[in-house]
Parts: sequence; C-alpha cells; structure tokens
Amino acid sequence: MAVGGLCLCSLVRLLCSLFIPGLFLSGALCLCLVVLLWGVRLWLQQRKNQLASTGKDGKHQLVVAFFHPYCNAGGGGERVLWCAIRALQKKYKDAIYVVYTGDKDVTGEQIVESAFRRFNIKLTHPVKFVFLEKRYLVEASLYPHFTLLGQSLGSVFLGWEALMKCVPDVYIDSMGYAFTLPLFKYLGGCRVGCYVHYPTISTDMLSMVRSQNARFNNAAFITRNPLLSKLKLVYYYLFAFVYGLVGSRSDVIMVNSSWTLNHILSLWRAGACTSVVYPPCDVQTFLDIPLHEKKSTTEYSIVSLGQFRPEKDHPLQIRAFAKFLEKTALGQQSLPKLILIGGCRNQQDEQRVNRLKKLCEELGIDKKVEFKINIPFEELKQYLADAIIGLHTMWNEHFGIG
Repeated sequence: MAVGGLCLCSLVRLLCSLFIPGLFLSGALCLCLVVLLWGVRLWLQQRKNQLASTGKDGKHQLVVAFFHPYCNAGGGGERVLWCAIRALQKKYKDAIYVVYTGDKDVTGEQIVESAFRRFNIKLTHPVKFVFLEKRYLVEASLYPHFTLLGQSLGSVFLGWEALMKCVPDVYIDSMGYAFTLPLFKYLGGCRVGCYVHYPTISTDMLSMVRSQNARFNNAAFITRNPLLSKLKLVYYYLFAFVYGLVGSRSDVIMVNSSWTLNHILSLWRAGACTSVVYPPCDVQTFLDIPLHEKKSTTEYSIVSLGQFRPEKDHPLQIRAFAKFLEKTALGQQSLPKLILIGGCRNQQDEQRVNRLKKLCEELGIDKKVEFKINIPFEELKQYLADAIIGLHTMWNEHFGIG
C-alpha cells in the first residue's frame, strides 16, 4: 500500500511539474500559428494589390467571385448562379466577376454558351473563369466512408487553390461548401456570402440516423447495428456543430426556401444576416405555351426532371412505373412513356444513369423509358409541354420541381 501511494504521489508531482511548461509550450505554438496565419493573410493581400485592375476612372475595380466547381452542370443551382451574375452585372457594371470552376474540359466561352442553351440566360458582360485542378477532392466517390467530412475538408484544399489563383474582394459560395467561408474571410480578407440550396447536414438527417431508417446516405448495415447507429449519430452531431460554426462566419446568408431557412437557423444560429431569396423560376416561358395547343407527338408521356443524383431517387420512379405498366389493362394500345430528363455533372453521375438503364432492362421496361441528358432549354420546354404527368420522388425536397 505504501509503495502504491508513493508511486501515485510521484506521478502527481511529475504531472504538476509538466503542467506549467506544457501550458507555455501550447501558448507559444498558438502564438506562432496566429503569426503564421497573419503573415499568410498579409502576403495574400499584397498579391491581390499587385494583380488588382483599375477602371476607366482610375479606381480599383471590385472583384466578385463565385465558388461553383460544377458551374457547367445543368441543375437548378447553376440557374441560380447565372441569374445572380446577370443581376449583379446589371447593377454593378464596373465590377469584375469571377467563377471558380473545375470544368477543365470546356472553355469559358463554352460554359457561357451552355448556360444560354440550357437556361435561356444571356450575360450582359464577360465573366472570368478560374479553372481549378483539384476538384476531385470534393467528389463523393473519393470518400466511401465519412463522406460529409471528407468532402468538407476537401473543399478547404480546393478553396485554397482558388484563393491562390485569385483573391477577390467579395466571395460568394453558391454551391454549399461552407467550410471555405472562414478561409476566404480570415486569410483572404474578403467579405463573404453564401447561397444555400440544401444544408450539408440537417436536423432531418440526425432524426433519420436516430430512428435507424435506411436511406441512400444511411447504409442498411448501420441501421441494423445499434452501436454503429449511435457512433454515426455522435459523428453527425459533431459535424453539425462544426458546420454551424463555419457557416455562421458568413457576412450574408441567403437560402432558397423556408424549409432550408429553418434548418440553417437551427444549425448556424445567424438569423440577423439570413434571408430567404427564392430561386429564379422562368415561369413566363411555360405560361406562354397554349393549353390547347396540338401536341408534337401522339404518345402519352410522364416526365421526371432533376439531376441524376442519389437523393432524387430515380430507381423508385422506374420501379413505380414498372408497377404501373403491370396494372395497366392488357392490350391497351397507347401506353405512356417515362422520360427522365436531367443533367450529369461527372463520371459518377454517368455511371448512375447506366445503372438506371440496366434496372430498366431487368424490369423489362427499357423500351418504355427514355433518358434525356443535358438537353437544350427549348427541347426541355417541348417535353414538358407534351407531358401529361410530372413525376418527382426526392425525399425532403427543399425547393424546385417538387
């Protein structure tokens, strides 16, 4: 007993003797980190001043940059991007507008032309594109596990590449990479804003894991194991805390719907600078279609419109359509077709489309299902005009076609 007590006392004395030096060492390391970060910020500001442009009046031209690695995709988020740039160009004509993109396989001119072809949006002034080499760091396929964390950390490295290539005055994250906001605010010295289409994590996702419901982002083997479910719940809560911390650094927060607003307010707790800005919907173009106009085809069609992403749940649409065809009276001549219209952002989306086509073959309905990928706006309008039913199956649709 005496020997044990002596060892314990010695251990306590050792820890006490190390506490003060450890405290000083930690403080010194923190100070060095602060000095290093401050030095990086000054260097970036100097770099920015060297590359700054001046307008016709000799004044510094404001640089407004949008972080949108998939700006050449054909989804609703890209429509918001181009409408936002067009609106700013009309109001602030002297500013320089920059888009950080990872679409290296196309030119800037092709991206602008694609925006016009898909969305009927024409910009009033040129846009500068900064092409990023490391977009693969935000690909979900790179992180089979801890995907949210992997993509978020990957976005920081991608954001650093963007910051090194162009230091703007105003930085806007228009694609949901909230972890880049502190980087541009504190190191880049920028005013930062964001437009949130869908929160990276939501209270609904926490509830889903808590109730052990299997979804595309909650694997069945986790839902069947109470321990794994609890560990994932802890991971989600920690991630939600950090997500709220980085998101609240934004000077201006815009969300696309009241649904997104409620989630962002509960996670980011920055109500004073958060506003709902509904996405631009070109309803007039569709209102101009006569209701009793003769259709361009005699076939009936069911149309689904949405990017080929997991949360859109296209397999459910295909299985439901197969069930519908089974229940349809035999011998009926005019069976409808299911037309799946959407954009593919990358190879992963293309592989997803191939799996959907294979599912159609397995169900024996491949002759009754058509895939229309990255089609022009006029063609999209015609399909919607001819359709008799619109189909959408996304769980917790935040805005959009649902």
